[in-house]
Amino acid sequence: MTESILPLSPSADLMNDAFDDLRDRSKEQRLLSAKARIKRLDALYAEVWRRRDDLKVAMWEDFRKPGEEVDLTEIFVIKSEIKAVKKGLRKWMKPRRVSGGLAHLGSVSWIRYEGKGVALIIAPWNYPMQLVFRPLIAAIAAGCTAMLKPSELTSKTAQVVAEIAAAVFPANEVSVVQGGVDTASHLLSLPFNHIYFTGSPEVGKIVMRAAAEHPCSVTLELGGKSPVIVDESAPLKATAKKIAWAKLSNAGQICVAPDYIFVPRAMEKKFAEAVEHAMTELYPGTVAENPDYQRIVKDVHAARLLELIDDAVSKGATVAHGGQSDANARLVHPTILMGLSPDSKIMEEEVFGPVLPIIPYDDLEEVVKAVNGRPVPLALYIYSKRSRFIDRVLNSIQSGGASINNSVIHVSSNQLPFGGHGNSGIGSGHGEYGFREFTHMRGVYEQRVDGAASLLMPPYTPWKTKVIDRLLRWL
Repeated sequence: MTESILPLSPSADLMNDAFDDLRDRSKEQRLLSAKARIKRLDALYAEVWRRRDDLKVAMWEDFRKPGEEVDLTEIFVIKSEIKAVKKGLRKWMKPRRVSGGLAHLGSVSWIRYEGKGVALIIAPWNYPMQLVFRPLIAAIAAGCTAMLKPSELTSKTAQVVAEIAAAVFPANEVSVVQGGVDTASHLLSLPFNHIYFTGSPEVGKIVMRAAAEHPCSVTLELGGKSPVIVDESAPLKATAKKIAWAKLSNAGQICVAPDYIFVPRAMEKKFAEAVEHAMTELYPGTVAENPDYQRIVKDVHAARLLELIDDAVSKGATVAHGGQSDANARLVHPTILMGLSPDSKIMEEEVFGPVLPIIPYDDLEEVVKAVNGRPVPLALYIYSKRSRFIDRVLNSIQSGGASINNSVIHVSSNQLPFGGHGNSGIGSGHGEYGFREFTHMRGVYEQRVDGAASLLMPPYTPWKTKVIDRLLRWL
């Protein structure tokens, strides 16, 4: 089915034609049975598995992603998501009866779960297969057709993704469009029924403005500065290793990566040493030669990280570990910064790289004030053995999601909603929550036996006025 793959940066006419085909098909797609939808998802995973080695090669060439992490963070996640959908889909699709009130005597009401229509899925580069296919799984489960826009920054993987989709789905059910900003801009001008975007808050605002022109619903999975708050009760070595792993996985290029850490002032130095030890334990030897350590996706992104480090140092920060980098090789070493000035750029921008600022605190209130002074983060991480401390943080700080005594791994759950709040996103994905994002909940009311409502229609005689008065007092 490779003939259904569109050329790179297709013309507006080709994209319009692809959209029209998806829209024409969407009426039939929403009527597919659970069995038919599951059959498509099984075929998708079978093709992903068949192209497993090709995906590993592509991601290594794109940004030297280790094959083991392709298995763990890309393929395993897709398999787990499909498994969760298969288990729950029939239940999710089933119409749900709801009760009525006194005004609805003689009637029945229920909710139908119907696919919204044609979905546009715009995916980022940091998980270039998972973040295309995970929302696609939800769209197919909901009964939608879909147009996929993988990131042009990971072009090798985008091509394999396009080939997988073309091998599994007819072009009028799923179509893949590859290209840059101009391509994405044209797609956003088309009247999709739902847009699922994963990326930065800045681009998310552009997507939302475009959606308002149609209008259509949106899911925005954005990012932000996800803080880590540690207290004295957290076990030092275990906490440091979890944070180091979460920060360095994917070279820190994760929307929910620990962005900056608050630690009690008395344990600041020991904590920094524990994180440094954990980093070297995870990636021993020379970082440049370590096959497990990933590269930054593009040299311009690496240069940006170097600028953040240089700016922080120029304003008084100390490089406690790392700092060596090679922008041309897209290599940024694991780096720990201490003694940061609040007006450092790294304290204003999402880091999105393997650079970890550590900030000491004396009282939790100053931490709460600092975090709440920024936009709501996508994730909040709390390391503590004290339930009162944990509850106090959860009650004081909003976030898209939260994880206690671990980091990042909560995103892999199919039972938890994953999504942001405010600047970090709108809507949720994963499991049933992803299915709901692509679903229109259609309320249906049926009058089976005439009730008393007609007795309360105009003209309003004194008798009817008295009945209405008594009804209000009785309800």
